[in-house]
Amino acid sequence: MRWIHAAGRGLLVLVVILTGYVTSGARAQDGAGGGRGPLTLATAGDLTHYLGPLLQGWNRTHPGEKVTLVELPDSADETHAQMATDLRDGDRSRFDVLNIDVNWTSEFAAAGWIRPLPRDRFPLDAFLDPVTDTATYDGRLYAVPYVTNAGLLLYRKDVLAKEGVPPPRTWAELEHDARTIAPKYGLGGYAGQFLPYEGLTVNAAEAVYSAGGTILGDEGARVTVDSAATEGIGFLARGVREGWIPKAALTYKEEESKQAFQDGKLLFLRNWPYAYVLASAKGSPVAGKIGAVPLPGPDGPGTSVLGGSNLAVNAHARHPDSAARLIAYLTSAPVQRQVLTRGALPPVRAALYEDPGLIRRFPYLPTLRESVINAKPRPESPRYDQVSLVVQAVVHDAMTGHETPAAAARRLARELSAIPGR
Repeated sequence: MRWIHAAGRGLLVLVVILTGYVTSGARAQDGAGGGRGPLTLATAGDLTHYLGPLLQGWNRTHPGEKVTLVELPDSADETHAQMATDLRDGDRSRFDVLNIDVNWTSEFAAAGWIRPLPRDRFPLDAFLDPVTDTATYDGRLYAVPYVTNAGLLLYRKDVLAKEGVPPPRTWAELEHDARTIAPKYGLGGYAGQFLPYEGLTVNAAEAVYSAGGTILGDEGARVTVDSAATEGIGFLARGVREGWIPKAALTYKEEESKQAFQDGKLLFLRNWPYAYVLASAKGSPVAGKIGAVPLPGPDGPGTSVLGGSNLAVNAHARHPDSAARLIAYLTSAPVQRQVLTRGALPPVRAALYEDPGLIRRFPYLPTLRESVINAKPRPESPRYDQVSLVVQAVVHDAMTGHETPAAAARRLARELSAIPGR
């Protein structure tokens, strides 16, 4: 009897241990990728109002995994601040899936805010070549490319046709046309996004890259600013000083610059492709009068910054399997087509850039594909928010004439080197 009681107690202990193991294993599986249920998707402001209707398709077919869309400000800086504040709350975070700027992936991954993702769940081989690199950090996939982007030079093709000149391929040609042709038609010469915010970081990086330079190397560990930075910053500062960049452009973000071009106030505009679509829409004063070419550089076509956004899963997401399923849905071929046709945003799927029907509707697609393939990422760093603030401040001071381009380049290298933990 003593043996039977002992065996019974041993069996009870074994059952308790096994029960605890199975329960904890199920919880671990749920935390690692099990678990389905409703989700919250956070994104910057949807300028073309396409995403809500797109998510209705998911919600109709996934009633137990419905997505609530949370739109944050359309300013990249404000969106970053709100996402970072929320993610610091850990398991009290409101957001499950985050539509993040491509340059935030390394920062969010290094901070432990987003979780690694299994590569085999997503169609990475179908994407344009450069975009997947923006979704990795330290050799692991932490997000999935959703929208790509590259800057284009939009121009008034009707005006250039009257003058009998082709669109500019070099900075010298752009400067000449902006300085001599634009005033004849009552137009400002050239504008980009020159308010000191993330857009200025992009414009400045494009100018430096086009001049053959870089800003940071080794995922932010090394400052690489050199004489090319002086040349790139000098191009922007010279435009304001000589007047072919209107002073009003120092207050422009994407929307303000797009509106100025759409209202017929500019000869040339650096912007993302969505500006081409909206400025070409029915009722626009410049509809049918717009062309698009790659950004110019000192000696020929320049280099765009690789823009766009990636979809990431909060490290504390309530239902991570549903989150991964939603990301797979949003990057599927049918939905990516709608990202372009409804949202005027460049998809990440390479095949869509060769679709004859889409090219007829969006004639800039071949140019955009070329620009994306040749684009470079913004300076990569786990402290990217501080890197961007330094670039904005330094380049804005040069453009407003507070210091020379050479002094600005030296200051840029000095202040980037001083960022703690870089």
